[in-house]
Amino acid sequence: MDDSDQKIPVSIAFVGGGSLNWATGLMADLAHDRQLAAEVRLYDIDHAAACRNAEIGSRHAAASRGRAATYTACESLAEALEGADVVVISILPGSFEDMAQDIAIPAAFGIPQAVGDTVGPGGFVRALRAIPMLAEIARAIRAHAPNAFVCNLTNPMSVLTGTLHAVFPDIRAWGECHEVTKIRRQVAHIANTQAGAERYGHRDVEVNVLGINHFTFVNRILLDGRDMMPTYEEFVRAHMQSGWAQTEPGKDADYATYFGTRNLVAFDLFRRFGIPAAAGDRHLAEFLPVAEYLHDPEQWGFTLTPVDYRVRDRAQKQQRAEALRAGDIAPEAVRSDEALIEQIVALLGGEMHIGNVNLPNRGQMTDLPEGTIVETNAVFSRRGVEPICAGRLSQALAARVRDHAARQDALLRAVLECDHAALFPLFREDPLVAPLPDSAAREMFAQMLAATAHVLPDELKGAA
Repeated sequence: MDDSDQKIPVSIAFVGGGSLNWATGLMADLAHDRQLAAEVRLYDIDHAAACRNAEIGSRHAAASRGRAATYTACESLAEALEGADVVVISILPGSFEDMAQDIAIPAAFGIPQAVGDTVGPGGFVRALRAIPMLAEIARAIRAHAPNAFVCNLTNPMSVLTGTLHAVFPDIRAWGECHEVTKIRRQVAHIANTQAGAERYGHRDVEVNVLGINHFTFVNRILLDGRDMMPTYEEFVRAHMQSGWAQTEPGKDADYATYFGTRNLVAFDLFRRFGIPAAAGDRHLAEFLPVAEYLHDPEQWGFTLTPVDYRVRDRAQKQQRAEALRAGDIAPEAVRSDEALIEQIVALLGGEMHIGNVNLPNRGQMTDLPEGTIVETNAVFSRRGVEPICAGRLSQALAARVRDHAARQDALLRAVLECDHAALFPLFREDPLVAPLPDSAAREMFAQMLAATAHVLPDELKGAA
């Protein structure tokens, strides 16, 4: 029996299959993988983009290391989902032009945002656009692939993963985010520096994760069975003032300009709360009042990523995708930093996998309410995705995390129940919005809703 005959068959429905990021990353990972025999169905409201990606996928498959994955562009969501083993959701709620308004309108009211897709006024309005979309997808999964494992990659991660579970309580869904990779890379760097050689990568570092998406912390760090927490604490103390520059491998200087950080926010949170912060500074800063970090991003070593950069980056990726489709350049089967392949293999009976994911709280975080979406480690195996008890945060930090988690839960309920009256008070309570005079907060909310009204369902258009 040859290697290809031993592969695990899997049908993957990719919702948002025209993606220029996650979809093409999955293609490269499948081409690199030796364990799965994948049939990938790509669905996107932009069908031409899904067709383009199907051609790119076929080119990746031709260069694969084992049995090639197959790619099909589907014209309907139902067609893509029917009988799927795994569903991957990676959509853009609205457009970059909508996201530009999520950033620009609050900025005019004195609220800077580095990302604007999770919390703060930008994250709130993005959620208003996205929750109805994820609700529709959840209903379609219930109808066409009720037993599928479902991976959500779309932000705001906590609210949208919660939407899937609220609409289809029996769904086998988790939210996947790579932010925690940042601290794992830091620890690998520290260990390699000590060893004087490149011995470790982020996959070698084990961390125990606590928190909610993009506001995550770790209270245990292991490498080769060695407790790395004292070493990491020493590293933070040594770089508390100067910071430590971090960019993602393989990214160009332009990317580093807009997405690189010096980890000064994370290091300062460690000083304040005594626990390492796991997410990147650009996300962490948005969970806290403007006066703490966002008032002076240059001082804190990060940038407010402009949406026009994202638009330029998208255009470049579209050009590269077209060149891949046409065969002008060859696909590279370079393994990404993502763990989705390992997760799928484990769920279908392969080697067990442990990693951080977003799931409803079933006791894995004892200081947050049951049912709220939390980010902790979980075990992936044939039994499904089972959260691991993560423990507790300090009282002061838990209060901040709980505040955001409660607001995310209430926002989800308000949208699903069309409770318009609840929306502005929740918007008003966010730490970035709270310092504004009430009249200014109301005007900002009204302007943001008006700017995104063309994307909102009819039942939400009167929320202002």
